[in-house]
Amino acid sequence: MDYRIISIGTLAANPLWNERGEVRTAHATTTLIRAADRCILVDPSLPGEILEARLRERCGFGAERITHVFLTSFRPDLRRGLGRFDEATWWLAEAEREAVGRSLLAGFEQARDEGEPEQAEMLREEINVLRRFEPAPDHLADRVDLFPLPGRTPGSAGLLLALPRYTLLLCGDAIPTIEHLEKGQVLADCFNLDQARESFAEAVEIADLLILGRDNLVVNPARRPF
Repeated sequence: MDYRIISIGTLAANPLWNERGEVRTAHATTTLIRAADRCILVDPSLPGEILEARLRERCGFGAERITHVFLTSFRPDLRRGLGRFDEATWWLAEAEREAVGRSLLAGFEQARDEGEPEQAEMLREEINVLRRFEPAPDHLADRVDLFPLPGRTPGSAGLLLALPRYTLLLCGDAIPTIEHLEKGQVLADCFNLDQARESFAEAVEIADLLILGRDNLVVNPARRPF
């Protein structure tokens, strides 16, 4: 089993850089995991054509080799490139899938009842995208396990990789950047702030290395071996 960062993400505005208001287009860190016959792409955040080019730059192949796509949450900026991987199996943590489904359905019914056809159609399209996703199994591949990290969204989750000499956690937005990691802070616009803080603490407790949701691969400072 191996892994590779395909694209390093960024926040639209990083408050820990004293930025206020959006100063760039947000996108998530995209990671590829290869285990046996599975090729799992995590958070295909860039537009499809750009992501295709990044895959070929970083791995030497394109979307045709991707067998599975996993989203750490259903936030729109994590899935801009989904359409490029239409032949793959799409996975989302079951808790996220159920929570998002309930919210979208309620919004759709309200928009329909209040005579807002454009809003209702937009929500219908989102529901159709969500239906395409299968609940992610607890064990996605050999040494690749689902790791719930709720808080940023109701059911957001990462992936824990058990490698021979260390553990690695793909954090998603549970820990977005190195500055958030160093300061022990979570994003302010969380669905549940207390849950987000608990997930942050669990991530730091369990992993030797972390792939941050909007940043690079880093050594966990709480477990630094040197």
